[in-house]
Amino acid sequence: MHKTFGYAMLGGNDRQPHGPRTRSTPGGILMPGRDIAYRRFRFPADRDVGRADGLTAGPDGLALDGTPGSLTHTDPHSGTTAEYAAGSWTSPVTPLGFAAAELVPSWTARTPPGCWLRVQLRGWAGEAASTGWYELGIWAADDSTVHRASVPGQEDDRARVAADTLRVTGATVTGWQVRVTLLRRLDVADGPVLRTVGVVASTDPPYADVGSALPGGARGRVLDVPRYAQRLHATGETRWGGGGDSWCSPTCVSMVLDFWGAGPTPDRYAWVTPPGPRPRVVHAARHCYDHAYAGAGNWPFNTAYAATHGVDAFVTRLRSLAEAELFVAAGIPLIVSAAFTAGQVPGLDYDTRGHLVVLAGFTADDDPVLNDPYAPDDERVRRTVPRAPFEHAWQAGSGGIAYVLRPESTPLPPPPAQANW
Repeated sequence: MHKTFGYAMLGGNDRQPHGPRTRSTPGGILMPGRDIAYRRFRFPADRDVGRADGLTAGPDGLALDGTPGSLTHTDPHSGTTAEYAAGSWTSPVTPLGFAAAELVPSWTARTPPGCWLRVQLRGWAGEAASTGWYELGIWAADDSTVHRASVPGQEDDRARVAADTLRVTGATVTGWQVRVTLLRRLDVADGPVLRTVGVVASTDPPYADVGSALPGGARGRVLDVPRYAQRLHATGETRWGGGGDSWCSPTCVSMVLDFWGAGPTPDRYAWVTPPGPRPRVVHAARHCYDHAYAGAGNWPFNTAYAATHGVDAFVTRLRSLAEAELFVAAGIPLIVSAAFTAGQVPGLDYDTRGHLVVLAGFTADDDPVLNDPYAPDDERVRRTVPRAPFEHAWQAGSGGIAYVLRPESTPLPPPPAQANW
């Protein structure tokens, strides 16, 4: 539950004020003025948009070709050293049109046993790189080859890495590049496949409350997302972040996967013994777990896990609940990250520096309807909260972070002119 990295942990001195700008969506909805831009590359179609080294375009994405390079890697969490065949794809410089304060990557990939990938990100300004490369994750779908982890200790006079987020501190970043390296152990035949990689870049939210945006068309619509309580696991499995109190993110992902009928089949979580109240949540926590910060709340690790179940999944930031309503109106529940103290959001009577909930819909009065996993049982997971306090807790707490999970057959809503999905 208590995610203590990324935007939610930043102090007030990291924030810069912005003027009272507004912009509109295709439907004419007034949005609070904030710059957010999301760009995603899809493979194999976008292979030649960037630079591919040692990779070829396969039917499902990018894969190692017949002449990959090699890399020796020591897993810092096990001490195991192995040599890997390696190939990388580097994106073109993606201009933003504004100076970003934060960047968050996300990706979808297939990594069979013996395979993994590394994600790196750097900032640009004008015609030159304005930061070095930073590691934003060592990732694999399982934990048999490497320990899935963010990379701590990355901070210089230009930027710092807070697990899943690149925070710009002393540089100007008006563009970005992402690089993904695919790795396969030399004694393994089946290699990794990269399907998508994207980055959301943003300025900080304005100081003022964001409740001025007009509703976005989901009034009275509540999606039938199943209700799972993370606290049912409080006295069971304690690995992968401690269970109960800390499994908000994988519990939310499990709810939304099951909403789409895409959750793991029983054979995938048969390893969970004893099975406990809901073994699929234990399975999700293990496969979202970040061994470096010792928690299951790494944002892109959660969407990458979701994508191993056949759904499209990515991390973005939204400017307001009005934008979130567009997703609910399209039949897509969102997973959003908020931070608040007890009583700040009526109906949520606990403190958190970062908590994930499912935004399942809106009442006839436009108040958010949540599936809040921090409930003692499934029956009390569904909660309705006042719109303005929750919107503030979401925007001020995480900068409007949202996981988008949906089958490719379910269209996304039309994006605004400055596209953030």
